[in-house]
Amino acid sequence: MKIDPATFWIVLPALGLGTYLIRLSFLGVLGSRPLPLGLRRALRYTAVAILPGLVAPAVLWPAATAGQTDPARLAAACVTLAVGIATRSVIGAILAGGVTLYAVLWI
Repeated sequence: MKIDPATFWIVLPALGLGTYLIRLSFLGVLGSRPLPLGLRRALRYTAVAILPGLVAPAVLWPAATAGQTDPARLAAACVTLAVGIATRSVIGAILAGGVTLYAVLWI
């Protein structure tokens, strides 16, 4: 699918401006003032919420299988989750999930 160049050059600056304004809302408005305790508590979970949001579509509807759920990817996701909970190691969980994915695909 090819995007129209005019549409691209209209959307690109709009997205850039939107991103700038989102960041400015925190950096420019708050400045060096301390964040409220409730907001600091909520921001701690941002990374924890983003990673599953990025990974879940690739596990449930992978492009490699034309959107069909794949047992190999489900197994790798389950192993990754289990190792992550058991060891509290992000690198260990990623490695275990990767090894599981390639092992199940190979089998």
